[in-house]
Amino acid sequence: MDTAVVAQYSKSDFAGDVRAGLLRPGQKELPSKYLYDEVGSALFEAISVLPEYGLTRADERLLRRHARDIVSRIKTQVLVAEMGSGSGKKTRWILEALARRQRTTYCPIEISPTALARCQTELGQIEYVSIVGFERPYLDGLLAAASGRREHEHLLVLFLGSTIGNFDRDAGERFLTEVRRILYPGDALLLGTDLEKPLPQLLAAYNDSIGVTAAFNLNLLARINRELGANFDFAAFRHEARYNPSERRVEMHLRSMCDQTVTIARAECTVSFAKDETIWTESSHKYRAEEIPAMARRNGYCCDSQWMDSEWPFAESLLIAQ
Repeated sequence: MDTAVVAQYSKSDFAGDVRAGLLRPGQKELPSKYLYDEVGSALFEAISVLPEYGLTRADERLLRRHARDIVSRIKTQVLVAEMGSGSGKKTRWILEALARRQRTTYCPIEISPTALARCQTELGQIEYVSIVGFERPYLDGLLAAASGRREHEHLLVLFLGSTIGNFDRDAGERFLTEVRRILYPGDALLLGTDLEKPLPQLLAAYNDSIGVTAAFNLNLLARINRELGANFDFAAFRHEARYNPSERRVEMHLRSMCDQTVTIARAECTVSFAKDETIWTESSHKYRAEEIPAMARRNGYCCDSQWMDSEWPFAESLLIAQ
């Protein structure tokens, strides 16, 4: 088993995004990708096993039950690239199914070095699987992985866990188009999407009873303190999950509990917060299963197959680049 990591990460990008997001007029925002530092990645792993958060278990059930069927629909040699691999735990089923028929190179793509390290630990002992990790944003990493494909080798891209739901719907479709530009006809994208469900169930998943999700969200402020020399007072902010029915999404916010001012030294800015003003940190859009084939067609794919979990409504869709 061979393992390698190709790194590309910029603290100046982090500082610039924080400055732009917190000084923008109107709603303050921070990109959700920055939730996943070493501490955040560990907290998310804890969230994934909470009783309220059934999404990860649904994703894993579908992959465990249907990995052989998924792989059987891809007839050629494939290079596997996963955007946002996390620990890679649920990807094991796909890789083991592929390894039964071919030697496989797996390219996890993450901006979190901790997540890549966990991925390598989780999957590093699968026979006939080599890992080449890319510490880069999704599209940069996918371009780098695709450049390593061999002649007559197709690309199987994994975008699991409903990460597409973190994009606004228009932005999500633009992202699928950008992915398609990297693919050749016949390449495949396995797309995970969380489906609509009752509101109490949705909100509990993003505001668990023991406060792990709150700690995950507040850790973003701790990360800004650690890496950018800020002076956020965590006790002066509160985690909040809310549902936006017109957009069909759950939003995570950090609410300021008082009027306050925060200095962020390495972002060269000072930010004022009014009492009850929020920082919007993440969105999780929910889909209907029948939306996916039409979305695929609009962005250069054909939906070959779809698998759905009934215990926690969730879908895996195999999209083939046209």
